[in-house]
Amino acid sequence: MADTYTQIFIHTIFVVKERLNIIPSDKKEKLFGYIGNIIKNKGNKLYIVNGMNDHVHALFGLNPNESLSSLIKEVKRMSSMYINKNSWVLGKFEWQAGYGAFSCSKSHTERVFNYIKNQEQHHKKKSFKEEYIEILEKFGIEYENKYLFEDV
Repeated sequence: MADTYTQIFIHTIFVVKERLNIIPSDKKEKLFGYIGNIIKNKGNKLYIVNGMNDHVHALFGLNPNESLSSLIKEVKRMSSMYINKNSWVLGKFEWQAGYGAFSCSKSHTERVFNYIKNQEQHHKKKSFKEEYIEILEKFGIEYENKYLFEDV
């Protein structure tokens, strides 16, 4: 009997609505663990979740039975509910619409993993917008500045 074999590595990025720096620093690790569990519980192979107070990066092996857009929608929905239920921010927490998702070859997973792991150091040198535009350009993705993640 035939089976399905895949190797689909995805690096995804999504941001807080209006790019507000409102993910509490002392809660980031807990949030990233929660997001990681959502990804794993949907049958994906998690490598890392990390980020800053205004955005999240994740690297995972995509389950071939899972739609990427459905997965990210569920991650954002459930993590927003989690943040709001635990009253981590004043007012209502929301993720911004949209996300970035980039395929990654097996030979580059270690580099992407380390890039995500070292977000704190990376952002001492580069803003999120500079980082995101650099990734879009590296992948040859055409974009319009007005459609990038909105800033306050």
